[in-house]
Amino acid sequence: MDAKQIRRLKPLLNRYLARFDDCFSRADTRAHLPVYVRGQLSDLPRKSVEPMALAAGVPPRTLQQFLSLLEWDRARMIDSLQRVVAQEHASAHSVGIIDETGCPKKGTKTPGVQRQYCGASGKIENCVITVHLGYAVDEFHCLLDSELYLPESWADDRQRCRDAGIPDSVVYRPKWRIALELLDRAKANGVAFAWLTFDEGYGGKPEFLREVHRRRQRYVAEVPSNFMGWLKPPRLAPRPRALRVDRPASSVADLARFSRKLRDKPWQRFRVKDGHKGPMVWEAKQVRLFPQTEEGDPGWPVHLVIARNVLDPDEIKYFISNAPPETSLATLLIVAFSRWHVERCFEDEKTELGFDHYEGRNYLGLLRHQAVTAVTHLFLARVREEWRGEKPGVHRLPNSHGSLRSGSILVAGPSPGSETAGPYGRDVDLPTTTECQGAPQPHEADTPALESLRHSLDRAATMSMESELEVAL
Repeated sequence: MDAKQIRRLKPLLNRYLARFDDCFSRADTRAHLPVYVRGQLSDLPRKSVEPMALAAGVPPRTLQQFLSLLEWDRARMIDSLQRVVAQEHASAHSVGIIDETGCPKKGTKTPGVQRQYCGASGKIENCVITVHLGYAVDEFHCLLDSELYLPESWADDRQRCRDAGIPDSVVYRPKWRIALELLDRAKANGVAFAWLTFDEGYGGKPEFLREVHRRRQRYVAEVPSNFMGWLKPPRLAPRPRALRVDRPASSVADLARFSRKLRDKPWQRFRVKDGHKGPMVWEAKQVRLFPQTEEGDPGWPVHLVIARNVLDPDEIKYFISNAPPETSLATLLIVAFSRWHVERCFEDEKTELGFDHYEGRNYLGLLRHQAVTAVTHLFLARVREEWRGEKPGVHRLPNSHGSLRSGSILVAGPSPGSETAGPYGRDVDLPTTTECQGAPQPHEADTPALESLRHSLDRAATMSMESELEVAL
């Protein structure tokens, strides 16, 4: 980043934050927002209220009250952020990603904290869980919204909730219901998703899949290995209040192992990422599946995609999709492997912006901290996109009609004897290695944080601004 770009950041940030002015009824309250955002953009090792306030020369209590006591509209801030994305980052190739993240915490006072599985550490520990909706188009990504997951142990203890400032109207909801609320809100603000994707924690919930489909939203969902269905629809015989099937459903894992229709189907091979340990190559098969409903009957047919890691054949993933029958395997895999975008958002917000540094014990303060962090992150994503200096060029993700353009996925080549046509018709021409050098690459869990950005101008444009930038702002 050169000196001219550094000088440009301050007016860019001021103009951007002015878009959220109507969230504040008082000018003195509004003035705290840029202080907080600049603290998140600074090179402070800890970005909780106290060090950010001291670095800005203001009393820590001032920023604490900004989050938890002063009057301003956090919901309007999220609405404004989503409208910016809807109006200025819309694309026929957009992907929405639903995921959750955990933030380890000490003590028992942080809203929603309890011993539960924390994805950040990969183990059960004391943490809070938040559910998120992300947005991705090509290499642009951001978080649109988040909500605290309130465990039943908290919801059943209303006095504990009141002590943390949690309103009586906030009760326990399963994570998938929270995800639907986030999706509905974004759509109400004009955000359109060509595709939606999520992991098996959500894909394994039939109610969630049904509700997403009812909203006419196209999805690619990872499902657990015990997800049940039929490759050939069973015969049905009427009986009082139900239908009887002539044979039981099978798990997708058993179908992959024992179904002749699947066993005899050749694998198609795809290179989905060039990691620091070398290329990540997956091979996949695609068939039609009739999923078992909650009543035990066959539901509407969906795509079933079985993918396995070529270097570790024991690593197998299962995906289903309600996309049109003619949708190609390559298209479905691109959407399925787009979840790296939201993981990158979590990593960036935690390592660079202090997302998990909140130390308060107030529910409203926690939600406001997350909202401001999303605003800061969107600013960085927009700066990165602008300063990259690249024209949109090739779309790297499929649109809502399943159209896939070159550059979407890197093909290592089919397995011997594999077909060039998908089960529902001819696949689109897949790109060659040289055509795909700019394809988006899924995030790898063991890749060092922001490794690819630390030695490039991208990092200077999008992540923490270091000392020079702090002075400029």
